[in-house]
Amino acid sequence: MNKLKTMLCAFCTLVLVNLGTSVSADSSGFAGPYVGFSLMAAGIEMDGTSTETSDSGGTNVSATDEVEVGKATAVVGFEAGYSLPIGDVLLLDVGGSYLSGEAKIEAITDDTAASGNASFKVDDVVTVYIAPTIALSETSSLYVKIGLTEADVGVSGDITTPANLSGQTLAVGTRSVLSSGVFIRTEAGMIDYNGISAHGKNEGNGSNQAIPKTTSYSAEPLIAYGQISLGMRF
Repeated sequence: MNKLKTMLCAFCTLVLVNLGTSVSADSSGFAGPYVGFSLMAAGIEMDGTSTETSDSGGTNVSATDEVEVGKATAVVGFEAGYSLPIGDVLLLDVGGSYLSGEAKIEAITDDTAASGNASFKVDDVVTVYIAPTIALSETSSLYVKIGLTEADVGVSGDITTPANLSGQTLAVGTRSVLSSGVFIRTEAGMIDYNGISAHGKNEGNGSNQAIPKTTSYSAEPLIAYGQISLGMRF
């Protein structure tokens, strides 16, 4: 992720420097506050492990199962921000977005004493971002977005609830603005989250089977997405 971020930032900086000296455009056509609604197609991957540790003759023995989940899903969201002109063709876009959708990772543990199912749920994704932007013409612009993202984490099954996710968003996109202020934004990017982990509580009851405290789960969520937004600049 860090290498990709460095490469994209270097590329976008080069584009901005070259286009900024050669393109005749006016950044004021994109400046000001805006709101929009978005539709995202996201590919969600979570590589994880389920580890069971037992005591065998005074020796801790661990058995680890790899869990990989790939899922494509469509989610809707809302965004709002402000584009501030910092030159004839350059702007700095500062804003935030909210996406409503979820992805799950599921695992099964088998133990000599008990067995049970467990899953993580990731939803309610909130991002704050900055997006250096260059006006390519009177109606179209190009930007690179860098943001900080948080998401809620829920669990099902006899396991502890981990802390909410945090991560980094990196994206590139275009925005076209009509004279009326209506705009269309297209964007492609990725969200790289920190890891999530949990362990069994051994408190199963009813249909919720007990999972030993020696059983742990971990996952590394990564989201690659394409997004289109429709909104209004004021």
